[in-house]
Amino acid sequence: MLSKKRKLGKKMNDLQAGDLFTTSATVEDRDLLMYLGLTDDANPLYIQHDYASQTPFKRPIVPTVMVFGMVSSIISMHLPGPGSHIVSQEISYPKPVYHYAEVRFRAEVTSVNKDKHLVTIQVTGYDEEGDEVVRGTLEVKPPYEPNSMNAHSLENFY
Repeated sequence: MLSKKRKLGKKMNDLQAGDLFTTSATVEDRDLLMYLGLTDDANPLYIQHDYASQTPFKRPIVPTVMVFGMVSSIISMHLPGPGSHIVSQEISYPKPVYHYAEVRFRAEVTSVNKDKHLVTIQVTGYDEEGDEVVRGTLEVKPPYEPNSMNAHSLENFY
């Protein structure tokens, strides 16, 4: 397993302000049920149509932490990508996401700080009506360049 090469995301020197990634995601029943089962979250606003219909939301909504999970996945898998780590976030959810809604995400690198090995990424998400459902700023440590295994194992040989 140690010798298996895994592709890492963009390293510090590969990133610049303006780098952009866009995608879309839809919350399906299976996703929602897995989240609720894993977290033991039984909030009726997320799953009970009769309760949700009596609220200003009018129908069940997606937990905001699931929306953030989609944002986190963009960072972990795409920009900067595998090996990245979110160190801080400031996120708001101006409108709820409803079951089966498609959310279009946009993530853009807004600053790169090589001294701190840190990039700032602005994220926004919109529903089918074009309304903003998530916006925020994340500070992310991009993947570190791994040390060569041979460099350490052969350091006593010349």
